[in-house]
Amino acid sequence: MRKKIKFLMFSLCLFLWNNMLMAQTNTPDDGSFMKSNGKIYVVMAVVVVIVLGLFIYLIALDRQIRRIEKK
Repeated sequence: MRKKIKFLMFSLCLFLWNNMLMAQTNTPDDGSFMKSNGKIYVVMAVVVVIVLGLFIYLIALDRQIRRIEKK
C-alpha cells in the first residue's frame, strides 16, 4: 500500500513538473507582448499607484497614533 502511495505521489510530482516546464515554453520572450501593446506602462502605473496609496495610508496611520499617544 505504501509503495502505491509513493508511486502515485512521485507520478503526480513528475506530471506537475512537466506541466510547469511546458507552460514556460510558450511565453513571449522579454515581455515583447506587453511592450508591443504598450500595456507594460499601464501595469507599472497601477503598481506605482498601489504602492503610493499604501505609503500615504501608513503616514496617515502614524499621525493618528502619534496624536493618540500625546493624549
